[in-house]
Amino acid sequence: MFKYILKRLLLMLPTFFGATFLVFAILNLVPGGPLERAIMQLEARATEGGGGGQVVQKNKLTPEVIEQLRRQYGLDKPFMTRYLIWLGFYPREVKSEIKPLGECFREDLRYVKQDGRTYAIQRWIKLQNEGDKVMAYASGVGSDFKFSEDYAELPDCTAITEWDPAPEWKTIETKPDGSLRIVRMAFSGIFTGDFGRSYIFNRPVLELIWERLYISAYFGIIGFLLSYLVCIPLGIMKAVKHNTPFDFASSALIFAGYATPGYALGVLLLSFFASGRFLKWFPLGGFRSPDWEQLSMMGKILDQLHHTALPVICYMIGAFATLTLLMKNSLLENLSQDYVRTAFAKGLDEKTVIFKHAVRNSLIPIATGLGHIIGIFLAGSYLIELVFNIDGIGLLSYKSVVNVDYPVFLGFLVINIIILLVGNLLSDMLYVVIDPRIKFE
Repeated sequence: MFKYILKRLLLMLPTFFGATFLVFAILNLVPGGPLERAIMQLEARATEGGGGGQVVQKNKLTPEVIEQLRRQYGLDKPFMTRYLIWLGFYPREVKSEIKPLGECFREDLRYVKQDGRTYAIQRWIKLQNEGDKVMAYASGVGSDFKFSEDYAELPDCTAITEWDPAPEWKTIETKPDGSLRIVRMAFSGIFTGDFGRSYIFNRPVLELIWERLYISAYFGIIGFLLSYLVCIPLGIMKAVKHNTPFDFASSALIFAGYATPGYALGVLLLSFFASGRFLKWFPLGGFRSPDWEQLSMMGKILDQLHHTALPVICYMIGAFATLTLLMKNSLLENLSQDYVRTAFAKGLDEKTVIFKHAVRNSLIPIATGLGHIIGIFLAGSYLIELVFNIDGIGLLSYKSVVNVDYPVFLGFLVINIIILLVGNLLSDMLYVVIDPRIKFE
């Protein structure tokens, strides 16, 4: 079993790289990307403003400005280099400065909190000409640091006596006025925890996803658990009472639910139970009430349940018919097997045969689709979140597509792929738990 899990973990890597490479390639090939969008917006603003000076000529951006935009969006490098940079396997420009030779500047390294305030741990960087090369040197980390917001209280760079080489800073180009554009290179990508910055929110992608992940996971986990707790017993009951009025009536209800998309059901539920036109039992949407923090503990629980009921019903409706019918058909197939007839022939009662023998083997097909179902629930449904105004990662991914915010979309893709891969591994491990006779080599 250990060897099998290790093999599956190793196979996850090419699967992950293949999926991310394919999507990354498509995003870079399709027209209408963030660069084209930025060019159109700048040209439109310049046209409305009646000019643009050296930035716009004849309602078109100058080549220099376009090249600067290409550099800003990381499109000035070959495709494979961009992909490796995004992964974190190739150094990228994490900081850029334009400074004259010999002038010092401060570089923020990290941040610390003291007395409720946030202070930057900094160091000095200076450029020095050595022969035909321009070298960067750095002061010791925090050598001139003190908890102060007044830069005048800090020593000037002339007071620093010891300087260390800073090879991570490299000179890229020399400007006409003699100043230098230098950049700090570092391995920074998804494998180092840097998912990039959102073009729209101008915030780290991982921060945006992390703020919303628990919201989608909350609805997803509850919907997932309730789906299995309802569908498995219902499927067993339908198999035991096959071709009875209960079976026919429940099948009609199940197929009616299956034919109704979750987002459409959400609109109906809000119209009937939240709009006030018919009933006003539930809120119109949101994750919690605006005054949730001021409520008592019991008030918080009730308010959370109040906002949970309708979205969870919509999350469940998609998997409801699939899981129920899969459980029913699997159990009917096992009830027709020889080992079940043998158990009845030995005099075992019906409940023992069904629940101890047949049901256990019938759960294997249910476990097969566990990884896919976990991915659907935990990744969020952007349509359901849009209907109920739930600010989860599903809605965030939808906004990233609409606004061509590629870093956010790729970050969502990474999270989704990881959830699916881990879910598929868990489903394989459940095979052994359900049926110990299964051995993985």
